[in-house]
Amino acid sequence: MSPLERLAIVLAGLLGASGVAAAAGSSHAGAALLGPYSLIALTHAPAILALALAPLPKIFNWALIALMIGAFFFCGDLALRYFAGASPLPLLAPAGGMMLIAGWLFVFIGGLFGRRG
Repeated sequence: MSPLERLAIVLAGLLGASGVAAAAGSSHAGAALLGPYSLIALTHAPAILALALAPLPKIFNWALIALMIGAFFFCGDLALRYFAGASPLPLLAPAGGMMLIAGWLFVFIGGLFGRRG
């Protein structure tokens, strides 16, 4: 297992666990920031895990990296806002969202042009 794959699996586990916790917190506390956090975490954790474990063409490594950075930035910003009341980097969530879009576009490109091997 490569260091990238190991890091992706660790991040997927962290996103999955924190996404479930955020969903529970959102339903009990009604916190507006925890709902989007759980949505992003719980939709991207399995995608990151699948990309890390599947034998895919190298183009998908770019998708994996972009999705990992994007989910980390987006969820990290929402967590900082929830727990600290503000984020020191106000553009972190939008930057994370752009990285998530880029990651999914890499999946699209890999599906069109990627070759196994």
